[in-house]
Amino acid sequence: MANFTKWLGAGLGFTLGGPIGAAIGFAIGSFVDGFSEKDLLLEQGEYQSKTQNNRHVNTQSGDFEMSLLVLASIVIKSDGKIDKRELEFVRAQFLSMYGKERANNAFKLFKGIVKKEISARQVCIQIREHMSHASRLQLLHFLFGIAKADEFVTEKEVEEIRKIAGYLYINQRDFTSIKAMFYDESDNAYKILEITKSATDDQLKSAYRKMVKKYHPDKLQDLGKEHLQGAKEKFQSIQTAYEKIKKERGL
Repeated sequence: MANFTKWLGAGLGFTLGGPIGAAIGFAIGSFVDGFSEKDLLLEQGEYQSKTQNNRHVNTQSGDFEMSLLVLASIVIKSDGKIDKRELEFVRAQFLSMYGKERANNAFKLFKGIVKKEISARQVCIQIREHMSHASRLQLLHFLFGIAKADEFVTEKEVEEIRKIAGYLYINQRDFTSIKAMFYDESDNAYKILEITKSATDDQLKSAYRKMVKKYHPDKLQDLGKEHLQGAKEKFQSIQTAYEKIKKERGL
């Protein structure tokens, strides 16, 4: 248990409290007898005292990790079942980002979180108060990856992610752009760049520059190098979409 709480304390900030903290406490309590959310906060007394007068706490790597776990649990349950392939996707993503020991801790916690009924709205309010727009876009990208893990995205999953996007103050254009990164349709390249097929070549170039700025991996540097791979995947989707349209147009 000592190693587990050390892992929790290493990178947690704003997610210690609120609905995310409650979910974490519930999850730990599901596999550690007598452990509660209160115990989790006591473990982090020093953190609490340091941030008492700082309402806006910076997002840390652990905060992003906990936010992923909680939102992933909501999406996975949205179609009324928990698919093994989706669980394996979560495990694989955490292995690639965090390494075996940290990923095992995270997945152990996830299996507890998924048992709890959680309000997506309340969780998203907590996230958006502390997390940058770029980080929230990265969360959305991860959630679509989970939904696609079983090779079939249900309408219920899409609607749950759409609701989450709205709660996170991610607009419809950004939602459609990220969603298009996971589908193979004729006009997806245009959707990814947030333009239509009627866009001029100058509008295409302008849209590309705008998207490169929005999705550049440097915007997630504060979250730690472990979260940059997902950012690079989004960035590559932008590059691929642009090159595809240029080729179609003979530019």
